[in-house]
Amino acid sequence: MEDDHGMRRSVEELRQTFKSGKTRGVDWRKSQLRAILRLIEENKDNLYKLLQSELGKHPVESYRDEIGIVKKSVDLALSCIDQWMSPKKGWLPLLFLPASTKLLSEPLGVVLIIGSWNFPISLILDPLIGAISAGNTVMLKPSELAPNCSSYLAKLLPIYLDSKAIKVIEGGREVSNQLLEYKWDKIFFTGSVKVGKVVMAAAAKHLTPVTLELGGKCPAIFDSLPNNADIKVATKRVASGKWGACCGQACIGVDYMLVEQKFATTLIEELKKTIKTFYGDDVRNLKNMSKIINKFHFDRLRNLLEDPAVANCIVYGGSFDEKNLIIEPTILLDPPLNAEIMNEEIFGPLLPIITLDNIKESIEFINLKPKPLALYAFTKNENFKKQILTETSSGSVTFNDTMIQFACDDLPFGGVGQSGFGRYHGKYSFDAFSHEKAVLERSFYFELEPRHPPWNNFKLEFLRLAYNYDYVGLVLLLLGLKKPLSS
Repeated sequence: MEDDHGMRRSVEELRQTFKSGKTRGVDWRKSQLRAILRLIEENKDNLYKLLQSELGKHPVESYRDEIGIVKKSVDLALSCIDQWMSPKKGWLPLLFLPASTKLLSEPLGVVLIIGSWNFPISLILDPLIGAISAGNTVMLKPSELAPNCSSYLAKLLPIYLDSKAIKVIEGGREVSNQLLEYKWDKIFFTGSVKVGKVVMAAAAKHLTPVTLELGGKCPAIFDSLPNNADIKVATKRVASGKWGACCGQACIGVDYMLVEQKFATTLIEELKKTIKTFYGDDVRNLKNMSKIINKFHFDRLRNLLEDPAVANCIVYGGSFDEKNLIIEPTILLDPPLNAEIMNEEIFGPLLPIITLDNIKESIEFINLKPKPLALYAFTKNENFKKQILTETSSGSVTFNDTMIQFACDDLPFGGVGQSGFGRYHGKYSFDAFSHEKAVLERSFYFELEPRHPPWNNFKLEFLRLAYNYDYVGLVLLLLGLKKPLSS
Protein backbone atom coordinates (compact mmCIF):
# COMPACT_ATOMS: atom_id res chain seq x y z
CA MET A 1 0.00 0.00 0.00
CA GLU A 2 1.37 3.38 -1.02
CA ASP A 3 1.10 6.56 1.01
CA ASP A 4 -0.74 9.54 -0.44
CA HIS A 5 2.49 11.08 -1.77
CA GLY A 6 3.47 7.86 -3.53
CA MET A 7 -0.01 7.52 -5.02
CA ARG A 8 0.08 11.10 -6.27
CA ARG A 9 3.50 10.51 -7.82
CA SER A 10 2.26 7.35 -9.56
CA VAL A 11 -0.79 9.09 -11.01
CA GLU A 12 1.33 11.98 -12.23
CA GLU A 13 3.79 9.61 -13.91
CA LEU A 14 0.89 7.93 -15.73
CA ARG A 15 -0.32 11.32 -16.91
CA GLN A 16 3.14 12.35 -18.11
CA THR A 17 3.57 9.05 -19.94
CA PHE A 18 0.27 9.55 -21.72
CA LYS A 19 1.18 13.13 -22.65
CA SER A 20 4.41 11.89 -24.22
CA GLY A 21 2.36 10.03 -26.83
CA LYS A 22 4.19 6.79 -26.11
CA THR A 23 1.03 4.70 -25.73
CA ARG A 24 -0.63 5.90 -28.93
CA GLY A 25 1.49 3.84 -31.31
CA VAL A 26 0.30 0.41 -32.40
CA ASP A 27 3.72 -1.13 -31.71
CA TRP A 28 3.58 -0.19 -28.02
CA ARG A 29 0.04 -1.53 -27.71
CA LYS A 30 0.93 -4.85 -29.33
CA SER A 31 4.06 -5.25 -27.23
CA GLN A 32 2.06 -4.84 -24.02
CA LEU A 33 -0.61 -7.29 -25.18
CA ARG A 34 2.04 -9.89 -26.04
CA ALA A 35 3.55 -9.30 -22.60
CA ILE A 36 0.21 -10.22 -20.99
CA LEU A 37 0.24 -13.47 -22.98
CA ARG A 38 3.75 -14.24 -21.73
CA LEU A 39 2.74 -13.40 -18.17
CA ILE A 40 -0.17 -15.83 -18.32
CA GLU A 41 1.75 -18.60 -20.06
CA GLU A 42 4.86 -18.42 -17.87
CA ASN A 43 2.96 -18.16 -14.58
CA LYS A 44 -0.19 -20.21 -15.18
CA ASP A 45 0.80 -22.97 -12.73
CA ASN A 46 1.27 -20.43 -9.94
CA LEU A 47 -2.01 -18.77 -10.86
CA TYR A 48 -3.82 -22.11 -10.67
CA LYS A 49 -2.39 -22.68 -7.19
CA LEU A 50 -3.31 -19.18 -6.05
CA LEU A 51 -6.89 -19.50 -7.27
CA GLN A 52 -7.15 -22.93 -5.65
CA SER A 53 -5.91 -21.72 -2.26
CA GLU A 54 -7.75 -18.39 -2.23
CA LEU A 55 -11.10 -19.36 -3.75
CA GLY A 56 -11.00 -23.14 -3.93
CA LYS A 57 -11.22 -23.10 -7.72
CA HIS A 58 -10.44 -26.30 -9.58
CA PRO A 59 -7.83 -25.80 -12.36
CA VAL A 60 -10.48 -26.55 -14.99
CA GLU A 61 -12.67 -23.78 -13.58
CA SER A 62 -9.67 -21.45 -13.32
CA TYR A 63 -8.77 -22.00 -16.95
CA ARG A 64 -12.34 -21.59 -18.17
CA ASP A 65 -13.17 -18.44 -16.18
CA GLU A 66 -9.79 -16.80 -15.65
CA ILE A 67 -6.75 -17.91 -17.66
CA GLY A 68 -8.58 -18.91 -20.85
CA ILE A 69 -10.70 -15.76 -20.88
CA VAL A 70 -7.60 -13.56 -20.73
CA LYS A 71 -5.74 -15.49 -23.42
CA LYS A 72 -8.76 -15.40 -25.72
CA SER A 73 -9.17 -11.65 -25.24
CA VAL A 74 -5.50 -10.93 -25.95
CA ASP A 75 -5.47 -13.10 -29.08
CA LEU A 76 -8.53 -11.31 -30.43
CA ALA A 77 -7.10 -7.86 -29.67
CA LEU A 78 -3.79 -8.67 -31.36
CA SER A 79 -5.53 -9.91 -34.49
CA CYS A 80 -7.96 -6.97 -34.71
CA ILE A 81 -6.18 -3.95 -33.25
CA ASP A 82 -5.03 -2.55 -36.62
CA GLN A 83 -8.60 -2.65 -37.86
CA TRP A 84 -9.97 -1.15 -34.63
CA MET A 85 -7.51 1.76 -34.83
CA SER A 86 -8.15 2.50 -38.51
CA PRO A 87 -10.19 5.65 -39.20
CA LYS A 88 -13.75 4.92 -40.33
CA LYS A 89 -15.05 6.84 -43.32
CA GLY A 90 -18.23 8.81 -42.75
CA TRP A 91 -21.12 9.81 -45.01
CA LEU A 92 -21.21 13.41 -46.21
CA PRO A 93 -24.19 15.47 -47.43
CA LEU A 94 -23.95 16.68 -51.02
CA LEU A 95 -24.11 20.25 -49.77
CA PHE A 96 -20.54 20.09 -48.35
CA LEU A 97 -18.74 18.49 -51.31
CA PRO A 98 -15.89 18.41 -52.12
CA ALA A 99 -14.92 17.27 -48.61
CA SER A 100 -14.23 14.12 -46.59
CA THR A 101 -15.21 12.82 -43.16
CA LYS A 102 -13.88 10.15 -40.83
CA LEU A 103 -14.19 8.83 -37.29
CA LEU A 104 -10.87 8.65 -35.48
CA SER A 105 -10.60 6.54 -32.33
CA GLU A 106 -8.36 8.17 -29.75
CA PRO A 107 -7.46 7.01 -26.21
CA LEU A 108 -9.26 8.66 -23.33
CA GLY A 109 -6.09 9.16 -21.30
CA VAL A 110 -5.35 7.96 -17.77
CA VAL A 111 -7.85 5.34 -16.62
CA LEU A 112 -8.59 3.60 -13.33
CA ILE A 113 -9.69 -0.06 -13.28
CA ILE A 114 -11.05 -1.48 -10.03
CA GLY A 115 -11.36 -5.26 -10.04
CA SER A 116 -13.50 -7.78 -8.18
CA TRP A 117 -12.53 -10.66 -5.90
CA ASN A 118 -14.64 -13.46 -7.41
CA PHE A 119 -12.61 -13.54 -10.64
CA PRO A 120 -9.46 -11.79 -9.41
CA ILE A 121 -7.40 -12.46 -12.54
CA SER A 122 -9.81 -12.09 -15.47
CA LEU A 123 -11.83 -9.17 -14.08
CA ILE A 124 -8.68 -7.08 -13.75
CA LEU A 125 -6.76 -8.21 -16.86
CA ASP A 126 -9.69 -8.37 -19.28
CA PRO A 127 -10.55 -4.65 -18.95
CA LEU A 128 -6.80 -3.90 -18.98
CA ILE A 129 -6.59 -5.50 -22.44
CA GLY A 130 -9.23 -3.07 -23.70
CA ALA A 131 -7.51 -0.08 -22.08
CA ILE A 132 -4.13 -1.00 -23.58
CA SER A 133 -5.63 -1.72 -27.00
CA ALA A 134 -7.14 1.77 -26.97
CA GLY A 135 -3.78 3.36 -26.06
CA ASN A 136 -4.36 4.50 -22.46
CA THR A 137 -2.18 4.53 -19.39
CA VAL A 138 -3.73 2.53 -16.55
CA MET A 139 -3.93 2.34 -12.78
CA LEU A 140 -5.10 -1.09 -11.60
CA LYS A 141 -6.68 -1.67 -8.19
CA PRO A 142 -7.21 -5.42 -7.55
CA SER A 143 -9.64 -6.48 -4.85
CA GLU A 144 -8.24 -6.68 -1.34
CA LEU A 145 -10.66 -9.56 -0.62
CA ALA A 146 -8.43 -11.83 -2.72
CA PRO A 147 -5.15 -10.57 -1.19
CA ASN A 148 -2.87 -13.32 -2.49
CA CYS A 149 -3.96 -12.83 -6.10
CA SER A 150 -3.74 -9.06 -5.64
CA SER A 151 -0.17 -9.25 -4.28
CA TYR A 152 0.90 -11.63 -7.02
CA LEU A 153 -0.38 -9.32 -9.76
CA ALA A 154 1.21 -6.31 -8.07
CA LYS A 155 4.55 -8.15 -8.08
CA LEU A 156 4.24 -9.64 -11.57
CA LEU A 157 2.79 -6.91 -13.77
CA PRO A 158 5.72 -4.44 -13.45
CA ILE A 159 8.08 -7.23 -14.57
CA TYR A 160 6.19 -7.83 -17.81
CA LEU A 161 4.50 -4.52 -18.62
CA ASP A 162 5.63 -0.92 -19.06
CA SER A 163 5.75 0.27 -15.45
CA LYS A 164 5.58 3.92 -16.47
CA ALA A 165 2.28 3.35 -18.25
CA ILE A 166 0.62 0.58 -16.23
CA LYS A 167 0.68 0.54 -12.45
CA VAL A 168 -0.86 -1.60 -9.72
CA ILE A 169 -1.83 -0.32 -6.32
CA GLU A 170 -3.01 -2.53 -3.47
CA GLY A 171 -5.15 -1.80 -0.46
CA GLY A 172 -8.65 -1.76 0.91
CA ARG A 173 -11.48 0.74 1.09
CA GLU A 174 -9.23 3.58 2.23
CA VAL A 175 -6.99 3.22 -0.83
CA SER A 176 -10.02 3.01 -3.13
CA ASN A 177 -11.42 6.21 -1.63
CA GLN A 178 -8.07 7.96 -2.08
CA LEU A 179 -7.89 6.88 -5.72
CA LEU A 180 -11.41 8.12 -6.39
CA GLU A 181 -10.40 11.61 -5.26
CA TYR A 182 -8.14 11.99 -8.29
CA LYS A 183 -9.31 13.13 -11.69
CA TRP A 184 -9.34 10.21 -14.13
CA ASP A 185 -10.25 10.15 -17.79
CA LYS A 186 -12.26 6.95 -17.28
CA ILE A 187 -13.17 4.70 -14.34
CA PHE A 188 -14.01 1.04 -14.91
CA PHE A 189 -15.49 -0.69 -11.86
CA THR A 190 -16.65 -4.26 -11.27
CA GLY A 191 -18.42 -4.97 -8.00
CA SER A 192 -21.54 -4.41 -5.95
CA VAL A 193 -24.32 -1.89 -6.50
CA LYS A 194 -23.54 -0.29 -3.14
CA VAL A 195 -19.90 0.44 -4.02
CA GLY A 196 -20.89 1.32 -7.59
CA LYS A 197 -22.90 4.25 -6.24
CA VAL A 198 -19.82 5.48 -4.35
CA VAL A 199 -17.71 5.23 -7.51
CA MET A 200 -20.26 7.11 -9.58
CA ALA A 201 -20.64 9.86 -6.98
CA ALA A 202 -16.87 10.38 -6.89
CA ALA A 203 -16.63 10.38 -10.69
CA ALA A 204 -19.37 12.99 -10.94
CA LYS A 205 -17.14 15.54 -9.15
CA HIS A 206 -14.83 15.54 -12.17
CA LEU A 207 -17.43 14.61 -14.82
CA THR A 208 -15.45 11.41 -15.35
CA PRO A 209 -17.12 8.79 -17.57
CA VAL A 210 -17.63 5.43 -15.87
CA THR A 211 -18.35 1.84 -16.78
CA LEU A 212 -20.10 0.05 -13.92
CA GLU A 213 -20.29 -3.75 -14.10
CA LEU A 214 -22.58 -4.57 -11.19
CA GLY A 215 -25.01 -7.44 -10.77
CA GLY A 216 -28.41 -8.10 -9.29
CA LYS A 217 -30.83 -10.98 -9.07
CA CYS A 218 -30.49 -12.85 -12.37
CA PRO A 219 -33.55 -15.06 -12.95
CA ALA A 220 -33.85 -18.33 -14.85
CA ILE A 221 -37.26 -19.12 -16.35
CA PHE A 222 -37.82 -22.86 -16.70
CA ASP A 223 -40.66 -23.71 -19.05
CA SER A 224 -42.37 -27.12 -19.05
CA LEU A 225 -40.12 -28.99 -21.47
CA PRO A 226 -41.91 -32.09 -22.82
CA ASN A 227 -38.76 -34.08 -23.65
CA ASN A 228 -36.92 -35.83 -20.78
CA ALA A 229 -33.59 -35.49 -22.59
CA ASP A 230 -34.09 -31.73 -22.86
CA ILE A 231 -34.95 -31.53 -19.17
CA LYS A 232 -31.71 -33.31 -18.24
CA VAL A 233 -29.61 -31.03 -20.44
CA ALA A 234 -31.37 -27.94 -19.10
CA THR A 235 -30.88 -28.87 -15.44
CA LYS A 236 -27.19 -29.61 -16.03
CA ARG A 237 -26.80 -26.14 -17.55
CA VAL A 238 -28.67 -24.56 -14.63
CA ALA A 239 -26.43 -26.41 -12.16
CA SER A 240 -23.32 -25.22 -13.99
CA GLY A 241 -24.64 -21.66 -14.07
CA LYS A 242 -25.53 -21.65 -10.39
CA TRP A 243 -22.81 -23.66 -8.67
CA GLY A 244 -20.07 -24.15 -11.27
CA ALA A 245 -18.74 -20.59 -11.37
CA CYS A 246 -17.14 -19.64 -8.05
CA CYS A 247 -19.85 -21.48 -6.09
CA GLY A 248 -22.55 -19.04 -7.15
CA GLN A 249 -20.39 -16.02 -6.36
CA ALA A 250 -20.77 -14.61 -9.87
CA CYS A 251 -22.67 -11.52 -10.98
CA ILE A 252 -24.20 -13.40 -13.94
CA GLY A 253 -24.89 -16.60 -12.02
CA VAL A 254 -28.49 -17.83 -11.67
CA ASP A 255 -29.95 -16.13 -8.58
CA TYR A 256 -33.42 -17.73 -8.54
CA MET A 257 -35.68 -19.83 -10.78
CA LEU A 258 -39.28 -19.46 -11.93
CA VAL A 259 -41.25 -22.57 -12.87
CA GLU A 260 -44.87 -23.71 -13.13
CA GLN A 261 -46.08 -25.42 -9.95
CA LYS A 262 -46.96 -28.66 -11.75
CA PHE A 263 -43.41 -28.94 -13.07
CA ALA A 264 -41.52 -28.01 -9.89
CA THR A 265 -41.11 -31.55 -8.54
CA THR A 266 -39.63 -32.78 -11.82
CA LEU A 267 -37.18 -29.89 -11.88
CA ILE A 268 -36.09 -30.35 -8.26
CA GLU A 269 -35.57 -34.10 -8.57
CA GLU A 270 -33.48 -33.65 -11.71
CA LEU A 271 -31.43 -30.90 -10.02
CA LYS A 272 -30.73 -33.19 -7.06
CA LYS A 273 -29.39 -35.91 -9.36
CA THR A 274 -27.22 -33.41 -11.19
CA ILE A 275 -25.80 -31.94 -7.98
CA LYS A 276 -24.84 -35.39 -6.68
CA THR A 277 -23.18 -36.24 -10.00
CA PHE A 278 -21.31 -32.95 -10.37
CA TYR A 279 -20.40 -32.12 -6.77
CA GLY A 280 -21.28 -35.02 -4.46
CA ASP A 281 -23.71 -35.05 -1.52
CA ASP A 282 -21.49 -34.56 1.53
CA VAL A 283 -20.50 -31.02 2.50
CA ARG A 284 -17.19 -32.31 3.87
CA ASN A 285 -16.21 -33.97 0.60
CA LEU A 286 -17.65 -31.80 -2.14
CA LYS A 287 -15.68 -31.85 -5.37
CA ASN A 288 -15.34 -29.31 -8.18
CA MET A 289 -16.73 -26.48 -6.04
CA SER A 290 -15.18 -23.23 -4.94
CA LYS A 291 -15.37 -22.03 -1.35
CA ILE A 292 -16.95 -18.89 0.05
CA ILE A 293 -14.46 -16.04 -0.14
CA ASN A 294 -14.31 -15.17 3.59
CA LYS A 295 -16.01 -15.52 6.97
CA PHE A 296 -18.06 -12.36 6.50
CA HIS A 297 -19.74 -13.65 3.34
CA PHE A 298 -20.05 -17.14 4.82
CA ASP A 299 -21.99 -15.73 7.79
CA ARG A 300 -24.07 -13.51 5.49
CA LEU A 301 -25.22 -16.56 3.51
CA ARG A 302 -25.83 -18.63 6.63
CA ASN A 303 -27.96 -15.82 8.06
CA LEU A 304 -30.14 -15.90 4.94
CA LEU A 305 -30.97 -19.54 5.68
CA GLU A 306 -31.40 -19.11 9.44
CA ASP A 307 -34.57 -17.10 8.93
CA PRO A 308 -37.08 -19.74 10.17
CA ALA A 309 -39.52 -19.04 7.34
CA VAL A 310 -36.70 -19.60 4.83
CA ALA A 311 -35.23 -22.66 6.60
CA ASN A 312 -38.59 -24.40 6.33
CA CYS A 313 -38.39 -24.11 2.54
CA ILE A 314 -35.13 -26.05 2.13
CA VAL A 315 -35.76 -29.13 -0.02
CA TYR A 316 -32.11 -30.05 -0.58
CA GLY A 317 -28.79 -29.23 1.09
CA GLY A 318 -28.41 -26.55 3.75
CA SER A 319 -25.25 -27.94 5.38
CA PHE A 320 -22.19 -25.84 6.28
CA ASP A 321 -18.49 -26.49 6.80
CA GLU A 322 -17.42 -23.37 8.69
CA LYS A 323 -13.80 -24.41 9.03
CA ASN A 324 -13.28 -24.64 5.26
CA LEU A 325 -15.89 -21.97 4.35
CA ILE A 326 -17.94 -24.46 2.35
CA ILE A 327 -21.72 -24.33 1.85
CA GLU A 328 -23.24 -27.20 -0.07
CA PRO A 329 -25.59 -26.57 -3.00
CA THR A 330 -28.95 -25.72 -1.47
CA ILE A 331 -32.40 -25.64 -3.07
CA LEU A 332 -35.35 -23.80 -1.54
CA LEU A 333 -38.94 -24.11 -2.71
CA ASP A 334 -41.14 -21.02 -2.49
CA PRO A 335 -39.38 -19.01 0.24
CA PRO A 336 -41.36 -15.94 1.37
CA LEU A 337 -41.14 -13.21 -1.24
CA ASN A 338 -40.53 -10.59 1.44
CA ALA A 339 -37.53 -12.52 2.87
CA GLU A 340 -34.07 -11.06 2.42
CA ILE A 341 -33.03 -13.98 0.22
CA MET A 342 -35.60 -12.86 -2.37
CA ASN A 343 -34.73 -9.17 -2.24
CA GLU A 344 -30.92 -9.08 -2.09
CA GLU A 345 -28.45 -10.59 -4.54
CA ILE A 346 -27.59 -13.98 -3.05
CA PHE A 347 -24.05 -14.34 -4.44
CA GLY A 348 -23.68 -17.88 -3.15
CA PRO A 349 -24.81 -21.51 -3.60
CA LEU A 350 -28.43 -21.00 -2.48
CA LEU A 351 -31.09 -21.46 -5.16
CA PRO A 352 -34.69 -20.37 -4.48
CA ILE A 353 -37.31 -21.87 -6.82
CA ILE A 354 -40.53 -19.86 -7.13
CA THR A 355 -43.61 -21.63 -8.47
CA LEU A 356 -46.24 -19.98 -10.67
CA ASP A 357 -49.63 -21.07 -12.00
CA ASN A 358 -48.59 -20.12 -15.52
CA ILE A 359 -45.01 -19.67 -16.71
CA LYS A 360 -45.94 -16.44 -18.51
CA GLU A 361 -46.48 -14.87 -15.09
CA SER A 362 -42.67 -14.92 -14.82
CA ILE A 363 -42.49 -11.79 -16.96
CA GLU A 364 -44.50 -9.73 -14.47
CA PHE A 365 -42.51 -11.25 -11.59
CA ILE A 366 -39.21 -10.19 -13.15
CA ASN A 367 -40.48 -6.73 -14.04
CA LEU A 368 -41.34 -6.03 -10.39
CA LYS A 369 -37.62 -6.21 -9.54
CA PRO A 370 -34.66 -4.08 -10.70
CA LYS A 371 -33.39 -4.91 -14.19
CA PRO A 372 -31.03 -7.92 -13.99
CA LEU A 373 -27.58 -8.21 -15.51
CA ALA A 374 -28.58 -11.47 -17.21
CA LEU A 375 -31.87 -13.26 -17.83
CA TYR A 376 -31.99 -16.96 -18.67
CA ALA A 377 -34.95 -18.84 -20.13
CA PHE A 378 -35.29 -22.52 -20.95
CA THR A 379 -38.12 -22.88 -23.44
CA LYS A 380 -38.95 -24.10 -26.95
CA ASN A 381 -41.92 -21.78 -27.26
CA GLU A 382 -40.98 -19.20 -29.92
CA ASN A 383 -43.85 -16.87 -29.01
CA PHE A 384 -42.79 -16.95 -25.37
CA LYS A 385 -39.21 -16.10 -26.40
CA LYS A 386 -40.47 -13.07 -28.31
CA GLN A 387 -42.57 -12.02 -25.32
CA ILE A 388 -39.54 -12.25 -23.00
CA LEU A 389 -37.44 -10.15 -25.39
CA THR A 390 -40.07 -7.45 -25.89
CA GLU A 391 -41.56 -7.24 -22.38
CA THR A 392 -38.48 -7.47 -20.14
CA SER A 393 -35.26 -5.47 -19.87
CA SER A 394 -31.89 -6.93 -18.86
CA GLY A 395 -28.21 -6.67 -19.70
CA SER A 396 -28.47 -9.85 -21.77
CA VAL A 397 -30.88 -12.68 -22.52
CA THR A 398 -29.72 -16.27 -23.03
CA PHE A 399 -32.09 -19.01 -24.14
CA ASN A 400 -31.50 -22.64 -23.13
CA ASP A 401 -28.13 -22.13 -21.44
CA THR A 402 -26.44 -20.03 -18.75
CA MET A 403 -23.40 -17.77 -18.57
CA ILE A 404 -21.94 -18.62 -21.99
CA GLN A 405 -22.74 -15.12 -23.24
CA PHE A 406 -19.82 -13.88 -21.13
CA ALA A 407 -17.35 -15.75 -23.34
CA CYS A 408 -18.70 -14.42 -26.65
CA ASP A 409 -16.47 -11.57 -27.81
CA ASP A 410 -18.92 -10.48 -30.51
CA LEU A 411 -21.57 -9.85 -27.83
CA PRO A 412 -21.22 -6.83 -25.55
CA PHE A 413 -21.18 -7.59 -21.83
CA GLY A 414 -22.81 -5.08 -19.51
CA GLY A 415 -25.87 -4.22 -17.50
CA VAL A 416 -28.81 -1.86 -17.65
CA GLY A 417 -30.35 0.23 -14.89
CA GLN A 418 -29.28 -0.95 -11.45
CA SER A 419 -27.23 -3.83 -12.90
CA GLY A 420 -24.80 -1.29 -14.34
CA PHE A 421 -24.06 0.52 -17.56
CA GLY A 422 -21.36 0.59 -20.17
CA ARG A 423 -20.16 -2.55 -21.93
CA TYR A 424 -16.99 -4.39 -22.88
CA HIS A 425 -15.48 -7.58 -24.42
CA GLY A 426 -13.82 -7.72 -27.82
CA LYS A 427 -14.25 -4.55 -29.88
CA TYR A 428 -16.58 -3.23 -27.17
CA SER A 429 -13.62 -3.17 -24.75
CA PHE A 430 -11.65 -1.04 -27.20
CA ASP A 431 -14.64 1.28 -27.57
CA ALA A 432 -15.11 1.50 -23.79
CA PHE A 433 -11.70 3.14 -23.41
CA SER A 434 -11.76 5.21 -26.62
CA HIS A 435 -13.32 8.41 -27.88
CA GLU A 436 -14.48 8.46 -31.50
CA LYS A 437 -13.48 11.87 -32.73
CA ALA A 438 -15.41 13.26 -35.70
CA VAL A 439 -13.13 14.76 -38.36
CA LEU A 440 -14.33 16.77 -41.38
CA GLU A 441 -11.95 18.17 -43.98
CA ARG A 442 -13.25 20.47 -46.70
CA SER A 443 -11.64 21.79 -49.87
CA PHE A 444 -11.12 25.48 -50.63
CA TYR A 445 -12.59 24.92 -54.06
CA PHE A 446 -16.18 25.40 -55.18
CA GLU A 447 -17.30 28.29 -53.04
CA LEU A 448 -20.94 29.01 -53.79
CA GLU A 449 -21.61 32.45 -55.24
CA PRO A 450 -25.02 33.93 -56.12
CA ARG A 451 -26.05 34.25 -59.73
CA HIS A 452 -29.34 35.98 -59.01
CA PRO A 453 -30.46 38.27 -56.22
CA PRO A 454 -31.74 38.12 -53.62
CA TRP A 455 -28.88 36.11 -52.12
CA ASN A 456 -30.81 34.83 -49.04
CA ASN A 457 -33.55 33.39 -51.23
CA PHE A 458 -30.92 31.64 -53.36
CA LYS A 459 -29.21 30.11 -50.29
CA LEU A 460 -32.52 28.94 -48.86
CA GLU A 461 -33.52 27.26 -52.11
CA PHE A 462 -30.06 25.68 -52.51
CA LEU A 463 -30.28 24.17 -49.00
CA ARG A 464 -33.80 22.91 -49.59
CA LEU A 465 -32.83 21.16 -52.82
CA ALA A 466 -29.60 19.72 -51.34
CA TYR A 467 -31.30 18.27 -48.27
CA ASN A 468 -33.97 16.72 -50.51
CA TYR A 469 -31.37 15.26 -52.92
CA ASP A 470 -32.98 17.11 -55.82
CA TYR A 471 -29.94 16.99 -58.11
CA VAL A 472 -31.82 18.17 -61.19
CA GLY A 473 -33.19 21.15 -59.30
CA LEU A 474 -29.69 22.03 -58.03
CA VAL A 475 -28.21 22.00 -61.52
CA LEU A 476 -31.03 24.16 -62.85
CA LEU A 477 -30.65 26.58 -59.94
CA LEU A 478 -26.89 26.95 -60.45
CA LEU A 479 -27.36 27.46 -64.21
CA GLY A 480 -29.90 30.15 -63.55
CA LEU A 481 -32.68 28.18 -65.21
CA LYS A 482 -34.62 27.85 -61.96
CA LYS A 483 -35.57 30.81 -59.83
CA PRO A 484 -35.27 30.62 -56.05
CA LEU A 485 -38.41 30.76 -54.01
CA SER A 486 -39.11 34.03 -52.26
CA SER A 487 -38.43 34.03 -48.55
